[in-house]
Amino acid sequence: MTGLGKRGDRRMMNQKQTAYLKEWQGYEGLAEQMLPIIGRLYRDHNVVTTVYGRSLVNTSTIDILKAHRFARLILDGELTVVDTFPILEAVGKLDLAPARIDIGRLAIRYQAQAGQLPVDEFLRRELAPVNTGRVPLLDEPRDIVLYGFGRIGRLLARILIEKAGSGEKLRIRAAVVRKGSAGDLAKRASLLRRDSVHGQFHGIITIDEEENAIIANGNMIRIIYADAPEDVNYTQYGIHNAILIDNTGKWRDRDGLGRHLQAKGIAKVILTAPGKGDIPNVVAGVNNELITAEETLFSAASCTTNAIVPVLKAVNDRFGIVSGHVETCHSYTNDQNLIDNYHKASRRGRSAPLNMVITETGAAKAVAKALPELTGKLTGNAIRVPTPNVSLAILNLELKQGATVETLNGYLRDISLESPLQNQIDFTNSPEVVSSDFVGSRHAGVVDSLATIVQGNRCVLYVWYDNEFGYSCQVVRMVQKMAGLELPAMPS
Repeated sequence: MTGLGKRGDRRMMNQKQTAYLKEWQGYEGLAEQMLPIIGRLYRDHNVVTTVYGRSLVNTSTIDILKAHRFARLILDGELTVVDTFPILEAVGKLDLAPARIDIGRLAIRYQAQAGQLPVDEFLRRELAPVNTGRVPLLDEPRDIVLYGFGRIGRLLARILIEKAGSGEKLRIRAAVVRKGSAGDLAKRASLLRRDSVHGQFHGIITIDEEENAIIANGNMIRIIYADAPEDVNYTQYGIHNAILIDNTGKWRDRDGLGRHLQAKGIAKVILTAPGKGDIPNVVAGVNNELITAEETLFSAASCTTNAIVPVLKAVNDRFGIVSGHVETCHSYTNDQNLIDNYHKASRRGRSAPLNMVITETGAAKAVAKALPELTGKLTGNAIRVPTPNVSLAILNLELKQGATVETLNGYLRDISLESPLQNQIDFTNSPEVVSSDFVGSRHAGVVDSLATIVQGNRCVLYVWYDNEFGYSCQVVRMVQKMAGLELPAMPS
């Protein structure tokens, strides 16, 4: 090749590099312009903006661009901020009532009508049901109390703080713990600020020693010391009609959990563990009908139950389930020992970071409480594995109706994108994902489609789940339902 030819090739490569960078900078600039609009809609109107179910609230420019990239799963082509920015800009000019507004879906609908209407007129038509002016979600914010401030308690606090919005919705007021050593308040604030698995708290945390409170992004969380549920008078702290989330797991039956209701200021109780007896076990999004005004005690079931029940329901609704076995590879928990030591349960006394430990799971039986149609059809077991977070459920099922990998995966993909279970079931088709990729997943479970096996009427599904954060998001969805905070999803 002549020198002239080589210089021409280099020039073409440089032009391509420049074009890629300019395109990225253009996308980045539009995403930066979107941030204040997203924030204002959320703070002033309690409007949550999304792109095909991915929330854009409290995100970064990179998060916005990644949410648009996710839309490739649904669309034949790309969806970029070039498409959605004009939509969001026009949405920001409307006087909206609280809602979840998907600017990705709106952008695709707008493109489909090929300029028949100006964007402002198009949005007034599409968003007419919520273009009714700003209204409060509740007559007054609903107080939330955390009983226990361990791993789940602190993650619940993070999510509730993030969802504070204009302050008219859920209001975290207190966390009840046993008094620790000197410096107790500062230590608990530090644990909320820093997490070895989930990273730094997104915001600013200070402490108010006079009120014995943690101030997180302007939310005052009073730390109350007590040894028993009935010992606390919450009304003396201005807490009334509160929903209490017991994340200690110490009391699981109606008598034990009901002790919280003896405390002044508490109206309803949620247990972050499987309930015993006749306590309703709720998997948010699946059996919300169990949440009634008359009932005061509820269980949010277990992380594994929340991960598998939505997928089992979806599969049973379409293909029917004859029988099956659920095996979980579950991250070790605080119940296990760091080094070999006595434990009342079999095998759990052995070092958690050094061993795979076969143990029992009640998830298969718990499925029947959420899906009575599967009663007696499933067995289950668990293997605790040496990872601190993210677990894997393997569903080995016999179906009434035969399927193929393509039909089963295609169905579950559609369920994850366009169904009432959109918040519960996520879907991935990456050949490279591993457990750590799902830290921070807000879904109850993520179907790993490339691991799916189908042979006639038998299938094996692999479902990843963040057994800490994803489960905590499910608990908060349950609280939102109890408080009457379900936002209408637009476009309809």
